[in-house]
Amino acid sequence: MPRIKLVLEYDGTHYVGWQLQPNGPSIQGRLMRALQQLVGAPVDVFAAGRTDSGVHAQGQVVAFDSPVNLPLRAYWMGLNGLLPDDVAVVRAEEVAPAFDPRRWAKGKRYLYRLSNLRGRSPLRRLTHWEIFQPLDLEAMKLGATHLLGRHDFSSFRAAECEAKHPIRELTRVQFEGSAGDEIRFTVEGTAFLRHMVRNLIGTLVNVGRGKHPARWVQEVLEAKTREHAGVTAPPHGLTLMEVFYADPPGPHAPAESPQDE
Repeated sequence: MPRIKLVLEYDGTHYVGWQLQPNGPSIQGRLMRALQQLVGAPVDVFAAGRTDSGVHAQGQVVAFDSPVNLPLRAYWMGLNGLLPDDVAVVRAEEVAPAFDPRRWAKGKRYLYRLSNLRGRSPLRRLTHWEIFQPLDLEAMKLGATHLLGRHDFSSFRAAECEAKHPIRELTRVQFEGSAGDEIRFTVEGTAFLRHMVRNLIGTLVNVGRGKHPARWVQEVLEAKTREHAGVTAPPHGLTLMEVFYADPPGPHAPAESPQDE
């Protein structure tokens, strides 16, 4: 039974998230349905991490054991003919039978998009958090520097987060773009808590709006309580861009939580 790894791209607008839910369609459910049509039998699929309702992905990694031997082209082009227009397979490959997209991951990269135009943008409404008030991008960049490194991110975890501990390491925090137009926030880390990226953004936007100085981000981090941080940014601005693996891939830390955005 070959184990197949897929890289998925999807628009999360009309889904309750990656994981199967009783209250609406999920990415996982759509993929399992398409796989059953392709191979003629039910197939379980597991992912590198959950994405919440409305969150998008350009590089979600999933794996499954196929009950039949098909050319890799079938898991790419064949599945794409069965999936809805807002979900697509980008790459397919056969991997080691022990490959686990979550436990073998070394890290992830997320992108959060802000639209800082003076008025609303119909073309950005499903992919950007629209903030019409002018933002101080330089202050946001300075505030973000306090987040680099290994910290207790309790102030930025969701109340319902089930992770065993709040210690995470961020290896990259970077703002690009320009105030008054599009602002892009890229963050990379070894693992993430639930809503962590969106809570980071909500806090940095408070700095950009002039509600707090850049050094306040450090104070929020040291407080270790969610009440000190900013609001949770809307999900539709967030995209899972890439999941990182060792080359060659191999087991990573065995117990980082699957909690994600």
